[in-house]
Amino acid sequence: MDRSQLVSDADRLAESLEKLPLPVAEPVLVIVSGLPGTGKSFFCRRLAERLPAVILESDSLRRLLFPQPDHSQTESTRLFKAIRLLTERLLRRGFYIIMDATNLSEYHRRYFYSIAERLDVKSIVVSVEAPPSLVRKRLAARLGNPGERSAADWNVYMKMKPMVEKIGRKHYVVDTSRDITPVIDKIMQEIGS
Repeated sequence: MDRSQLVSDADRLAESLEKLPLPVAEPVLVIVSGLPGTGKSFFCRRLAERLPAVILESDSLRRLLFPQPDHSQTESTRLFKAIRLLTERLLRRGFYIIMDATNLSEYHRRYFYSIAERLDVKSIVVSVEAPPSLVRKRLAARLGNPGERSAADWNVYMKMKPMVEKIGRKHYVVDTSRDITPVIDKIMQEIGS
């Protein structure tokens, strides 16, 4: 992909963002990781109730660039290059960012770590989990829901499960089958410190 395509893609994603919160002096990048159906987007929305952040939700952004997504490697590479460029731009402008994507491998998370390190911005990593029986119910409930952004079903979950890699740095673990408020409190405390 050439540079002009990357910039064009990032511009399109930026234009889709709703009203941006006020910028801050010390932005933070929250990197969320988890399998489909574990409650990543639920967690991100709840965190954003307390943290005036821009949520970069990969499923929604994918549909902007690819109205009929095929989730191919080529498509994902193009999407995440644009998301990373947008993340960097928004952090430079002083916005808190919540990166809502599966981010299952340390290889893919490292791109976001390096953006934060290069910009001298704090990064916080959150692993979102839920019991498989609950995930299966959630994914079944999504089927046929016209407002659903994710196309992942139980088969996708099972295919992706072996791809989960241990997070190689300090991180929070949140189980969305339980009260997530204590983890959000800890994250807010870390951001405030």
